[in-house]
Amino acid sequence: MPIVELHVLQGYEPQEKLRLHEALTDAVRLVVPAPPEAITVLIHELKGEDYSRGGIHRQGASALPDAGDLVRTYLSAMEARDLERAQSMLSADFVMEFPGTDPLRTLDELIAWAKPRYRFVKKTYDGFDVMQSRKAATVVYCRGNLSGEWPDGDSFEGIRFIDRFEVVAGKITRQDVWNDIAEVKANA
Repeated sequence: MPIVELHVLQGYEPQEKLRLHEALTDAVRLVVPAPPEAITVLIHELKGEDYSRGGIHRQGASALPDAGDLVRTYLSAMEARDLERAQSMLSADFVMEFPGTDPLRTLDELIAWAKPRYRFVKKTYDGFDVMQSRKAATVVYCRGNLSGEWPDGDSFEGIRFIDRFEVVAGKITRQDVWNDIAEVKANA
């Protein structure tokens, strides 16, 4: 029955504290073989005037945006072809890699690369997994199935995919994509 106590400065919203509870519970489960209901997380909030470092009162940092929500919003914008909105979620040094291509750095490059491969693609999600890397990036995996139309107008569905994203400072810096679209197309 692990107990985790966290001290933070006041100012985090209830939803942000819930994310902390969930993340700390998951972190314990990576090491301790305990079910979630056996892990207790206590968050103690301190007033700013009750905390100092180096003799100076400090303010708490703003919570980071939920990286999983950011990726979901980006993918929805891409599917809706709202490229301006999707672009706003990407860092200036964004890079993406898809099967059979060199790294792409812009959404226009992606669209040009995809044009001879399919008319459109939609994703059905089986799940999203979010974790913090040892470096600055938060890593988000999403997985599921692709459906859409080939260039000749024939439809396809049920093609497996996994996307891996890296998010730093609220922006997507990297996207790696793996899917079975080439194998399905070759066997069609």
